[in-house]
Amino acid sequence: MSASTFTPEEIARFLASNPDFFQEHAEVFSELRVPHPHETRAISLGERQILTLRAKTKDLEWRLSGLINNASGNEKISRTLTSWCCRMLAEPQAERLPQLIVEHLSSLFELPNTTLKVWGLSQCNDTHFTDGITEEIKQYANALNAPYCGPVIDQPVLAWLSAPAQSLAVVPMKDDSGVFGLLVLGAEDKDRFQPDMGTAFLEILSSLASSALSRLK
Repeated sequence: MSASTFTPEEIARFLASNPDFFQEHAEVFSELRVPHPHETRAISLGERQILTLRAKTKDLEWRLSGLINNASGNEKISRTLTSWCCRMLAEPQAERLPQLIVEHLSSLFELPNTTLKVWGLSQCNDTHFTDGITEEIKQYANALNAPYCGPVIDQPVLAWLSAPAQSLAVVPMKDDSGVFGLLVLGAEDKDRFQPDMGTAFLEILSSLASSALSRLK
């Protein structure tokens, strides 16, 4: 029976269903030569397996490094968020909360281009946080089911920022009665906020800031 009788798929299925083949025919295993994955020469099957294992090990090392970096980043964010929350809880004067929210977030997360606007808060008398709110902005805010992360695309809140931004996060302030404000984080880096970013952290930020500002109702 000639070699052309068998297809590569049939040979693969045979070897998969007969794991003892190379043990029973050790001389075949030792004499097999296969192409080197990165060179033009042929190598033994054993050498090829070693190269494959090395490549898999390298890939696992890269993945582990990524997980460690992510864990480190998440830990830093958690510590930063806890620090910010403690500052909010420690503030005795509720009317200072809007300014403190902006100042602390700007410094903690190194985002100087941060602003906050609110409406419907009877005890918020600082016009810096209540001016420039149009019906268009309120409609935009009410349409946000989750924080927005991504590029600048002529959002109506851009006029609030103190400097041009390439990407931004827009976080709604809301309670059971609906949206009553927007926190806008602008970044010069176009990749700082991306559409595929998770928004879990920003949603926590929204809940904490909204709860703090509820003292002004």
